[in-house]
Amino acid sequence: MRYAALLLALFALAPDTPQTWDQTAIHSLELPLANPEYSPVHLDRDRYYQISERVIYKSYPVFAPGREPAGYGDWLKTRDPEIIFPVNAPRDEDAWIAAGEIVFNAPTSLHPVFFSEQNLRDPNFFKETGMPVAKDGTIPFARWVVRRKGIVELGSMSCATCHTRVLADGTVVPGGQGNNPNDREGALLLRSSAKFMPESKVLAQVRGFARQFEVPWVPGDINRLPESMSLEELAAAGEAIPPGVTARANTSILLPPQIPDLIGVRDRHFLDHTGLVRQRDIGDLMRYGSLAQDMFAADRYGPDKTEPPLPAARYSDGQLYALAKYLYSLQPPPNPNRLDASAARGKILFAQQKCGVCHTPPLYTNNKLIAVEGFTGSAAPAEVMPIHIGVDPRYTLQTHKGTGYYKVPSLRGVWYRGPFGHNGSALTLEDWFNPARLEPDYIPTGFKGYDGKTRSIPGHPFGLSLKPSERADLIAFLKTL
Repeated sequence: MRYAALLLALFALAPDTPQTWDQTAIHSLELPLANPEYSPVHLDRDRYYQISERVIYKSYPVFAPGREPAGYGDWLKTRDPEIIFPVNAPRDEDAWIAAGEIVFNAPTSLHPVFFSEQNLRDPNFFKETGMPVAKDGTIPFARWVVRRKGIVELGSMSCATCHTRVLADGTVVPGGQGNNPNDREGALLLRSSAKFMPESKVLAQVRGFARQFEVPWVPGDINRLPESMSLEELAAAGEAIPPGVTARANTSILLPPQIPDLIGVRDRHFLDHTGLVRQRDIGDLMRYGSLAQDMFAADRYGPDKTEPPLPAARYSDGQLYALAKYLYSLQPPPNPNRLDASAARGKILFAQQKCGVCHTPPLYTNNKLIAVEGFTGSAAPAEVMPIHIGVDPRYTLQTHKGTGYYKVPSLRGVWYRGPFGHNGSALTLEDWFNPARLEPDYIPTGFKGYDGKTRSIPGHPFGLSLKPSERADLIAFLKTL
């Protein structure tokens, strides 16, 4: 471990690495919440740097059943533990990016979160959850980790666990809107636990997990419902969350958000669907990475002065800088969609319908915010579009990320992404542009809601009044972006 500390210390001395927990930058990093009195208060700089830096060990691919090379498991047991974060600080861009890829794929948990080792060796698990498998037979959402020779541990909860997409042909897209069916896997794990543990104990555990999402300053907080839900209802709520949507830290298991596509994140001025975090430079992305993976749990809200316990570990400044460099380098997969006659007509429609006012080329976002109806916030007027689009306001009013705004998303890469909408309620672009989604008896094709009831997908009416052939042309154009 002394050697590990030396490696990390050497890396931390890399020149020009921004300081993650710069107190001034942290203070101005986020928009206030819709109720400003309860905006998060983060750790101060001194406490942050008291937290131990994360040690990253070499990890190895996990294979789907029937795809693992012969003798692979035995071979893993012969591996010596190896700390792989570079001994010498990267001195050029390519080296930083390579180091960031290590951080992106490095597990932060060695305990079952969404799946267990037994699950990943069971073909039925893949059928029940719909977990995709890469062309080479690997599962890019997990890794085997060796910290002691002869002991192989299943690691997950890396950035890659949520921010990796496997296309239909098995192509792996790092940073794409993830399609690991996290919450469905968690629901299956919950049901399995109930078979060998008292139901009351399992229920207590899942309710304890759900308490982190409660927003006590919001009247009628929907996130308190798990306290009265049965184990079956809670498992069903997890099963209702499709791949591409997830109940991640500081969100909600009942109002889960769509997983963002990180490709092109360098050009985003706001991070999170609600625009909670500003991105003014690479240091802000580093800060967001630390918050998302470790530090949100250490926030406090409102008048409560109780300091939450410190996380067990955090990324070093060097690790976060490398991670940010890697994320900035990511490119979309080759687009098979061409600007044919239909897409060319759609491009004209895109201009005629004034879609570019919000989804401005070449980024196909104007990087601004849109307030939900009835909310007047504190963002600078130049950052806010003076319109309302009628989408479901609950996520941005009833969660820890609730600023009262939604940011204008980029349309680049929609051909490989989905489901759509801030809560992933529309599985495809065709569903998003289906006028029937506004009707109260509509059954969403993506996230249907934790209770499974029929409901409309309200708001964003743009394009819905077009003729069916025109909608098809518009979609054809969007898929070329």
